[in-house]
Amino acid sequence: MESTNGFRYAELADALEAQIRAGTFRTGEKLPSIRGLRLQTGLSISTVYQAFIELEKRGMVEARQKSGYYVKPQLHGLLPPPRKSAALLGPQKVNISDLAFALIEAMGDPGVLQLGGALIHSDLLPPKELPAIIRSAPLRQLKDGMAAYEHYLGHPELRRQIARRMAPLCGPVSPEEMVITNGCIEAVALSLKAVTGPGDTVLVESPTFPWFLQLIEDLNLRALEIPTDPSEGIDLEVLQAALENHAVRAAIFVANFHNPLGFLMPDEKKQAVVALFNARRIPIIEDDIYGELYFGASRPLPLKAFDQKGLVLYCASFSKSLAPGLRVGWVMPGQFLDRIKRYRLNQHISAPGLTQWALGRYLQTVNYDRHLRRLRTQLKNQVGNTALAIARWFPPDTKITAPRGGVVLWVQLNERVDSLELFRAALEKRIAVFPGVICANSDIYRNYIRINCGMPYTDAIDRGIQTLAGIVARMSR
Repeated sequence: MESTNGFRYAELADALEAQIRAGTFRTGEKLPSIRGLRLQTGLSISTVYQAFIELEKRGMVEARQKSGYYVKPQLHGLLPPPRKSAALLGPQKVNISDLAFALIEAMGDPGVLQLGGALIHSDLLPPKELPAIIRSAPLRQLKDGMAAYEHYLGHPELRRQIARRMAPLCGPVSPEEMVITNGCIEAVALSLKAVTGPGDTVLVESPTFPWFLQLIEDLNLRALEIPTDPSEGIDLEVLQAALENHAVRAAIFVANFHNPLGFLMPDEKKQAVVALFNARRIPIIEDDIYGELYFGASRPLPLKAFDQKGLVLYCASFSKSLAPGLRVGWVMPGQFLDRIKRYRLNQHISAPGLTQWALGRYLQTVNYDRHLRRLRTQLKNQVGNTALAIARWFPPDTKITAPRGGVVLWVQLNERVDSLELFRAALEKRIAVFPGVICANSDIYRNYIRINCGMPYTDAIDRGIQTLAGIVARMSR
């Protein structure tokens, strides 16, 4: 908080900032009006107005025309960022399955406060439009959707709508260049099968999404984990050295709002990464599931936008942005399209046709973009409220990320804290967190956790974070 420098407007600004940081006013909430504060404080209207201008300069509030002043998300400068991992361990076999299943069980319990899994609450997803489309479906469409297999590449209209949305990011896209999948993780799995064989080395960011590691384990591959900066992504010098010193067969990257770090890789770094892999003819599997959940002014470009040789296999889905239960994802596999087609047909036949038809109809309207605008604002506010609560309640040596999009925070705790022990202790209090140790094939992130911000910020969540902070404080002693 800045000093008051003796002026009454600055003293009022300091007081309001203190209330924001204490959680009295939460992110996205409207502050009292200028006239209301004049009556409360006895200050003049001009003094109160100057206080709001001062809060704007500090980045604490924003003015909305004919509406008033609202609390802005505080994502930067609350606490120091987590440190970047330093170790490059070499290709390794992966073994995380048992822990992964234990976490899934905890995250599926409706009686547990879900601060672990990267989940978006159903209240934030469209409640009416998709069911209405299905209810209005012609009888023939309903009958065909249940009695017949959808085309193994996916419903034509859905692929056409996705191609239209991808074109501004990647240039002209043909519907025939993509394959519909059962969510993004199946798209990644198909891509891994298409570009690797048993014993191959797959390069991943460290930390990484643990289900990438589980896929690598199940396919009898080896993981090469590369240190990754919480702000800008993978270290280019280390990456280049790794490619020179190891027989890397493929890589999995999340360049836009990485899970768990939340960073947005700058375009110049994206271009450099793709150029390195294109030059060596090494495929990149890109997971862009969070690409639509940006907090800035515009949709960021994917790695695919910089691909000159068709070596980026682009994977995404509607699970985070629209409805996870639809299980509709897709892959644009570039020069590996024929292999993906074969695996898709032989192993899965097709994805459900009725949901694909309904989603294709929904994407023809403006409802999806309208929904995304609301969702981004809500998620940014929720991430801001959660970050403020962690800064307020957790021990002072805590470090957190400042994500540019997505739904998670990556939290570094005191070295005495074991995230697995914290997971178990929190679960006894009916709180689920995500232990960082599962985000690598070693215990390098044993004192880290991932916090989900996809739930509307409520008093229950605030109490849960305060309870979690108490457990962390005891473990830190």
